[in-house]
Amino acid sequence: MIWVLEDPRAGTAAQALGMAERLGQPFRRVPLRFGRLAGLPWPWPTLAGLADRTAFTPPWPSLVFSAGRRSAPVSRWLRARGARTVHAMRPGLGAADFDLLVIGAHDHPAPAPNVMLIQGAAHRLTPEALAAARASFPDFATLPHPIVTLLLGGPVRAEGMDPACAARIASTAAQLGGSLLVTTSRRTGAAATQAVADTLQNIPHLLYPWGASGANPYAAMLAMADILVVTGDSISMLSEALMTTSPLLIADPGGLGARHQAVAQSLIAAGLAARLGDPLPPPRLPRDETARIAAEIRARGWA
Repeated sequence: MIWVLEDPRAGTAAQALGMAERLGQPFRRVPLRFGRLAGLPWPWPTLAGLADRTAFTPPWPSLVFSAGRRSAPVSRWLRARGARTVHAMRPGLGAADFDLLVIGAHDHPAPAPNVMLIQGAAHRLTPEALAAARASFPDFATLPHPIVTLLLGGPVRAEGMDPACAARIASTAAQLGGSLLVTTSRRTGAAATQAVADTLQNIPHLLYPWGASGANPYAAMLAMADILVVTGDSISMLSEALMTTSPLLIADPGGLGARHQAVAQSLIAAGLAARLGDPLPPPRLPRDETARIAAEIRARGWA
């Protein structure tokens, strides 16, 4: 039996879910509801950080997926009951008390038998989903090539991207190709989204603002891109962009902290990306890190 400990934060939960989904086996989703003690650096396995423990009854799982520091003591508690544990991101205390730690190269963990380095982060996007997405938005095929896909997030700890910054990113991206596919996120904000629309008004493009009705074009935008421009605030978007063979350029939306800067630098140092405004990075193969994690789990005989 496989359990996935599902953090309330969607991006964190997606890492645990993505790893489990790639195994292609049934699993149980266990939503975690944290209480006021969840933020403490627990040195031992415990459920003390949970506000609701009703899901934690036997039979216990044989394999557990988790992600993020708050779920780490919970995963360790299940390991004490016989489960193998696969955890994404730094767990805080007790790093040796996991069977496999999946950690981004940007975090520079100390080498250990239970540590697996990846570029970026695990996620739920699959090659099959990308292939299927190509046919889902036929309007994309009418745009002039090369198609530049622009994925806009925003400052990590702010309400919206500066409109001038958004316009500058859009203008620079527009110089790279014949047309643009653009989507924004909640962090982009209405003012920055409008600035992008104004900047591109005389350039062939399709803009899908955050919260728009209808089918989500995100995967199709990735699949159709000849060049990808992604803001560096989203480790998930950068990691999913690596699933394609398109050159990846990282744009700075402002307000990025040291960790997000480290992710960008790690990808650039590995030859997988370049900064927007610099020459395109060299050609590369698709980088499917989540599939590599699943292969490692199978090779260890846990699934």
